[in-house]
Amino acid sequence: MSHVQLKDVSKIFGLKVDGRMQITRALNGVTFDIEQGEIVALAGPSGCGKTTALRIIMGLESATTGSVLVGNKEIVGCGHDRGMVFQHAELLPWKSVLDNVKFGLAMKGIPKPEADATASRYVDLVGLSHAKDRRPHQLSGGMKQRVGIARALAIDPAVLLMDEPFGALDSQTRETLQMELLSIHERTHKTIVFVTHDLDEAVLLADRVVVMHAGQVREIISIDIGRPRRDIRAIQTNPEFMRKRMAIWETLHDATPHADPVPEMRPT
Repeated sequence: MSHVQLKDVSKIFGLKVDGRMQITRALNGVTFDIEQGEIVALAGPSGCGKTTALRIIMGLESATTGSVLVGNKEIVGCGHDRGMVFQHAELLPWKSVLDNVKFGLAMKGIPKPEADATASRYVDLVGLSHAKDRRPHQLSGGMKQRVGIARALAIDPAVLLMDEPFGALDSQTRETLQMELLSIHERTHKTIVFVTHDLDEAVLLADRVVVMHAGQVREIISIDIGRPRRDIRAIQTNPEFMRKRMAIWETLHDATPHADPVPEMRPT
């Protein structure tokens, strides 16, 4: 049984425009499975529905139709079986690195001694032991993202969800954190689902790439590069890397837009 399953998921949003309700279809019958321990990328242009799909898996949004299952259980709202890392780390500015990582554990009701030990372990896992007492304003962008990853992992989620976690970082820091994520996955074997615009990042990190366009799955492309993946340059010069990057690019550029129905206008 697949670890995460999206079954015919659609999402419709309503937005008031000039006093009328405009209906927009963000997802249209999205179906795919994710296996235990797999890294899956959701890739596609802005507005294709990939972040909406991720938020529905997390429970931050509800599907209009269809269902999402994690561990064969249909999700209803957020839960500790899923952790989320956002594009910009949403850290509590008055708390230290260690206390930010402990925050989710406190919400989970973990006793303080156990929470202290667990938070310290994950701060160490992301290489921030030397900065555990710093406040967010004393951290670089890359360090803040490490805190966000540690906080999400500390609650021991079955599924780690990441919404363009490295998109706002400079290229050197992004590469460092990409390799750090691969190292964490090698050690924890977490199921990871992440959203990206970056085709290189999708092929570098993922076992499969779900290519999305206009709220639908256009194609699911397997990345046949073995693990562990420890040398970014060796991966990027692998012929399979180049073939699969081109396959994703061609899928996106050959996609015939699936035009949504003309937005329905309803008087309020």
